[in-house]
Amino acid sequence: MAAILPETRQDAETLPDAWDYKGRPTVKSSSGRWASAAMILGVEACERLTTLGIAVNLVTYMTGTMHLGNASAANIVTNFLGTSFMLCLLGGFVADTFLGRYLTIGIFTTVQAMGVTILTISTIIPSLRPPKCTDGSSSCIPASGKQLGVLFTALYLTALGTGGLKSSVSGFGSDQFDESDKTERKQMIKFFSWFYFAINIGSLGAVTILVYIQDNIGREWGYGICACAIVVGLLVFLSGTRRYRFKKLVGSPLTQIAAVFVAAWRKRLLELPSDSSLLFNIDDVVGEGQKKKQKQRLPHSKEFRFLDKAAIKDPQAPANTTSNKWYLSTLTDVEEVKMVIRMLPTWATTIMFWTVYAQMTTFSVSQATTMDRHIGKSFEIPAASLTAFFVASILLTVPIYDRFIIPICNKFIKNPHGLSPLQRIGLGLVLSIIAMIAAALTEVKRLRVAQSHGVTHDPSATVPLSVFWLVPQFLLVGSGEAFTYIGQLDFFLSECPKGMKTMSTGLFLSTLSLGFFLSSILVTVVHKVTGVKKAWLADNLNEGRLNDFYWLLTILSVFNLGIFLFCARRYTYKEKRLADEGIELEEPEPACH
Repeated sequence: MAAILPETRQDAETLPDAWDYKGRPTVKSSSGRWASAAMILGVEACERLTTLGIAVNLVTYMTGTMHLGNASAANIVTNFLGTSFMLCLLGGFVADTFLGRYLTIGIFTTVQAMGVTILTISTIIPSLRPPKCTDGSSSCIPASGKQLGVLFTALYLTALGTGGLKSSVSGFGSDQFDESDKTERKQMIKFFSWFYFAINIGSLGAVTILVYIQDNIGREWGYGICACAIVVGLLVFLSGTRRYRFKKLVGSPLTQIAAVFVAAWRKRLLELPSDSSLLFNIDDVVGEGQKKKQKQRLPHSKEFRFLDKAAIKDPQAPANTTSNKWYLSTLTDVEEVKMVIRMLPTWATTIMFWTVYAQMTTFSVSQATTMDRHIGKSFEIPAASLTAFFVASILLTVPIYDRFIIPICNKFIKNPHGLSPLQRIGLGLVLSIIAMIAAALTEVKRLRVAQSHGVTHDPSATVPLSVFWLVPQFLLVGSGEAFTYIGQLDFFLSECPKGMKTMSTGLFLSTLSLGFFLSSILVTVVHKVTGVKKAWLADNLNEGRLNDFYWLLTILSVFNLGIFLFCARRYTYKEKRLADEGIELEEPEPACH
């Protein structure tokens, strides 16, 4: 039997661009597809459950247990989430250049598990928390530097693990399907639908079950479940090692962008030839007597002409510079970098949406803690569980879009695919503006009720106003995320050059990161400018003017929408631009991130 196995493997159909865990050409029939993809979906669902299970209720832990002010607590949450998403860029670079997606997922998931474990331990050991006290009491002692040091170590280890995991998990899932096989290609498209579903199922579990456990049973139990969940996700992921399909490292597209800029700067004093055909291009790339595998040749554009200098053939340069990408780039490489630059205005104008989004996990939760959260006489909704309406809105918006909006677009504007990516993003930005208006009006009403019932100066008192007044802002931001999130993914995936598809995840997630960081900056500036006596973001929200902060976000969002509309009207989609040049676009990749 042992002598027959090698021959059997040799006779089996293998994939030319995929290998098994031992580095052998992978057998198509016994690897990849749904059996492997399901294990990857499992680790992503556990990651989402863990990260959101910590973040969504973290502001109440900062204020109630660590005795920090509302502004400081909000900044800790937004900085934690912002760092998590920003580290996706690092994780993607490491995966593409050094480790590959499998090892990156395994290592960074382990790091995340370590961070959550330390966080759990910090909730168990009494010396790692300040002593308990009554809210608003002068005897409340804020957390010490040592206690905050342990907490920040746990949070940022978790953020590091999250960034590395999220950067690679969807791409590794797509590696399990053979794009050249029509059946597997259809399965891959379904995989991304299930991927988004897994994310939101993890989110729903976090904002309902985990938040309830944290508030009613204990933080140590809630965070302990998070630690167990990510360890289980890691074990499930590792159990699929023998079935996974592995792809070769392709290098980071960030390196190509940097190389083009460096090469252009080195030849900044040279004069560009009047004929672009004289510039170095993929037809000139020859290695070992044979042409290397070529990219799709792109037409020369007149924008950002400084970068064209990267493709100048310098006759006085040493002979070996033709193989040095840091001195000579192909014109196609230059045009791919130009494509990324054209996308930057859209990239920048989506940051504001995620700044609005950040308020749903910070001040909106703080509002909920002051309001009547009872259903009936006995059951009280945890403040952070209001985000369940946010997740539900996302889950409802996607099928509504597919069932109603797409047919309407097909009937009236003759577009069978529905709204364009930029139109979806624009609609999401509009919904975020309406959400901030609703949030500001609700806060005005909450403050009036607090004043009329004489509870303004009592931070521990419950304002006799139903917490469900906050539901509209959660629903509007949730619907806005469904449009903005999918629109951004579609835009970055379809407009990024084919060789830079892996960077689309980094571009998208960096807008989330910068949105959270911008929220932290705005909170810090507003808190300092408005002072202590008339603070907008007071530790006692009943004495603050949170509604003015929401109006500020509304004004900034309207201004941002105007810039977005201006940039969107001037933007030409890649497909149209290439069609005008008579170039047929290669078959697009599905939305794999």
